[in-house]
Amino acid sequence: MTEEGKDNPRKPRPTVVVNDRSQIRLQRCKLVQMTGANKGLEFELAGSDNRVGSAADCDLCIDDDTVSNCHFAIVRDKHSYVVRDLGSTNGTFLDNSRIKEAYIRPGSLLRAGEVYFRFEPVYERIELVPSETTEFGGLLGQSFRMREIFAVLEKIAPTEATILLQGETGTGKGAVARSIHKNSARRDGPFVVFDCGAIAPTLVESELFGHERGAFTGAVQQRNGALEQANGGTLFIDELSDLALDLQPKLLRALEDRELTRVGSHKSIKMDCRIIAATQRDLWSEVTAARFREDLYFRLAVVTIPLPPLRDRREDIPLLADCFLREIVPNGTTSFESFNTDLKNKLLSHAWPGNIRELRNSIERTMLMDQSDPLGANGQSRPPSAASAIPDNGSLLQADYDLPFKQAKDEIIAAFEREYLSRLLERTEHNIAKAARESKIDRKHLYTLLSKHGLGEG
Repeated sequence: MTEEGKDNPRKPRPTVVVNDRSQIRLQRCKLVQMTGANKGLEFELAGSDNRVGSAADCDLCIDDDTVSNCHFAIVRDKHSYVVRDLGSTNGTFLDNSRIKEAYIRPGSLLRAGEVYFRFEPVYERIELVPSETTEFGGLLGQSFRMREIFAVLEKIAPTEATILLQGETGTGKGAVARSIHKNSARRDGPFVVFDCGAIAPTLVESELFGHERGAFTGAVQQRNGALEQANGGTLFIDELSDLALDLQPKLLRALEDRELTRVGSHKSIKMDCRIIAATQRDLWSEVTAARFREDLYFRLAVVTIPLPPLRDRREDIPLLADCFLREIVPNGTTSFESFNTDLKNKLLSHAWPGNIRELRNSIERTMLMDQSDPLGANGQSRPPSAASAIPDNGSLLQADYDLPFKQAKDEIIAAFEREYLSRLLERTEHNIAKAARESKIDRKHLYTLLSKHGLGEG
């Protein structure tokens, strides 16, 4: 390949809305010339048959001596795009393999003679007027950015479009996914959550695709995976970037063919679920770093919705705080406006590294612990813990020695766990994957501990 052919394609811009069709295979696509005199030329495929060659009557005419008169065609059939060699002299290559006829996926590299093309989807960017509402399916926001997102959700929720949510931890990716499901035609079907980072690596495949009895040690009965459990509904794949590279082709095939194969079986099973995926990371950066497959990225990023961190939508804090106050004290009269000025200013100016999750926990501590300063003297949103009850004699743990032994011990352990986890979250800025690595706690068990101590909400 020439040096020109090694150039990376331009990073895809976040998609606002694309065609409301159920499959990426059916959306509009284009060829981008990567080398040669017309490098950068974009040709949008039209109709069901597009011929590429050096002849003037081809749909895309390439002026290059290594390209045959009619070199190849890209044909759109009922379900997908197919590239077909038309008896060329120098051959047609798809991702470095010479082909006669093959299915082509977004992101694939084509070569005719010495001219390279990238096959890419056409992203339709539609200017949407920000929604007039400050709520969508349980989501709240009066900021311009959130009302823009609500406008997008109103447009795509009723469709079958695959959606990729990107945002920092605590920005509400799970809540957005549930709201999309509740406002879709699949609302009466199941909403299944599959967290790629919360499952032991050796179990991810069987948990996602299911397994047959006897497929491996411990598989005492047949089990449906998340893709089957979500039939008729929505599968929310959280922490998508944690999915192992060796499993990504299998997921791609399942999404393309709408079929899955359980571990320990050769039988294909039809599946019918909508996919919503989420990640904290910039997934395109993961692609360029060879940690995530480009073809799977294009299959999942039909609609990409970047969720803003709370520090970029501070005007939503009073609205969110009032919502949390109603949940915590259903019949109470406390509101954000009833807080003293100093507390309101602190809530509005805090950096909120844990985003909405951190805000909710701070509001809850304010009400339940009767604290006037949920962020602490250092401006850090740390839960009250055993550290606040350390006696003057320097003893680390404080126990009620009048209690039965087991109860006293359980209370000390609970206090230690909460303090340890609080400091861990603070140190890792609420990055669960990083917290699991640093603490050497299995990620699934870490989620259980955080939930147990009220530190994993949001």
